[in-house]
Parts: sequence; structure tokens; C-alpha cells
Amino acid sequence: MKIIYHENYNIDVGIFKFLHPFDGCKFSKVRAALNDADIIAPQGPIAEDAILSSLNELLKIQIKDKAALCRALEIPKIPFLSFSWLDSRILSPMRWGVAGTLIASRLALGGDDAWNLAGGYHHASPHRMEGFCIYNDIGISYQQLIASGELTADDKILIIDIDAHHGNGNARTFHENKNVTLLDVYNADIYPNDPVSRRRVDIAVPLPSGTGGELYLNKLSAALEQLSSGYKLAFVVAGTDVLATDPLGGLSLSVAEVAQSHKLVYQRLKALHIPTVFLGGGGYGKDSAAAMVAGIKAVSAMD
Repeated sequence: MKIIYHENYNIDVGIFKFLHPFDGCKFSKVRAALNDADIIAPQGPIAEDAILSSLNELLKIQIKDKAALCRALEIPKIPFLSFSWLDSRILSPMRWGVAGTLIASRLALGGDDAWNLAGGYHHASPHRMEGFCIYNDIGISYQQLIASGELTADDKILIIDIDAHHGNGNARTFHENKNVTLLDVYNADIYPNDPVSRRRVDIAVPLPSGTGGELYLNKLSAALEQLSSGYKLAFVVAGTDVLATDPLGGLSLSVAEVAQSHKLVYQRLKALHIPTVFLGGGGYGKDSAAAMVAGIKAVSAMD
């Protein structure tokens, strides 16, 4: 399992911890714990033209607007925080994360499954940025791979989302693309309460708040059994906000159970011979980095 990481993934801003519960530096913590891993670094952030070409005309305007960005980042509009500050200190790390997803995709297509520590921005779409997600990295990567000929429009793509929040951005990004299959396991009682995007999910596993590890893993296993072979590439949004210690996810898994969920997903994808990209996704609690490390070690042991 190749690990994709760059120090520029980290949102290393002191004031940030007072604005949002996300640990902007957890990527460096995961990297430090994976001292013997095969690390590959993006050479730079995703190009601006690749981002802009993925957006509709209204979002191209909004993405340059400070007020709209603050709403999407779920932080207050503070007068002394300029657009350029937000762009350089918060959005730039996300653009590095998108580049990591594209690199991971190319590695997987070439025979080396990969885990991008960042990415998994599953609330963003070509029409909207929200939920601390500005760029839909899966959609942008898919578009770039189509443009380069590494994928064709007829190739079947699979997105497995085991983040606690429903991936409404992925559902809306691929709403009309029936060659993309969505499997989504999520807390149905929390954001985003989006009935339109929920209907797009092919294999939906809505769960009530408080769901524990045993039920979660059983439901996930049953959903995975519905998958078949024939996919050119699978993306796994492996958010750790399913942890009981997470302040936003509302589910109740342990670190070991999160690692088991990652292992179940990878076992199924390997059995079906589907090239795989894992993505960081959400995770806002004190155990998020530890759960990422445990998951990476669990799937790496299977290679």
C-alpha cells in the first residue's frame, strides 16, 4: 500500500483550532507514526485550471468570495482574515490533497493500491462547496484521468463512503453518471439531510445515531457483498468520524473497529480485483490520527 503525503497537507495555523474542530495537523501525526511506510509526495498542488474546469459558472465566482468560503469552511467571517490568507493557509493544503488523490489514482491504475492521507472531500460538488469541503477531489481526479485517456467514459467506477456523513457532494457530482456506483454507510440523523443526493446512492446504509461497532460492521459487510467485479477503480472515503470520541459523527466505533471496517472494505475489493484508492475523509476527534494509522496498518498487512 503506497501512502501519499506532503507536509503541505497540514493546516498549521494557530487560530484555526479556535475556528473549527478539525485537527489541521493530524496528517503529520499519521506520517510520523508510519515511519517505515512507502511514502510518495505530490510534486505540487492541483493546477487551478483543473479545478476551474470542474466547476459550474456560479461556483467559479463563489470560490473567490471570502464570505462564501467562510460559510463552506464552517468558520465565522472574521474581518481581518483576508481571502488571500484563507487561500494560502487553508485552501492551498486542500489543493495539495486533491493532487494526492490524482497521484493515488494513477498508482492504483498502474497496479499499486494507495492511501492518500488527505482528500475525501465528499461534500463538495461542481455546484456547491460546503461541509469543510471546497474541491471534490474524486470528481476532479476522474475528470483529469478521462482527459488523459487513463480512464474512458465507459469505465465503471466505484465509490465506497464509510465516513459518518453522507457523501452528498459525490452523489451530486456523479448524479447523471450511471457508470459510477455509490455505496454509502452514514448516520442518517445528521448533516447533510439531502434527500436528492441520498436517492442517488446505489447501495445505501443509513444508520441511526449511536450505532455501535458490531452493527456497523455487520451492515457494512452485507453492503459490500452486493458488489461485483468489473470496476476499473474504487475510491474509499475512509473518514474516522465514526469514532465514539468524534464530536460530529454521532456513531460509536472504537479505533479497532474503524481499522476493521477498513480491512473489510479492502478484503472485498481485493477479492474482486478492483484497484483501490483510500482517502482521508472526515475525522474531528482526539483519536482520529490513531484510527487512520490503525486502518493503514490493517490494510497494508494484506498486501
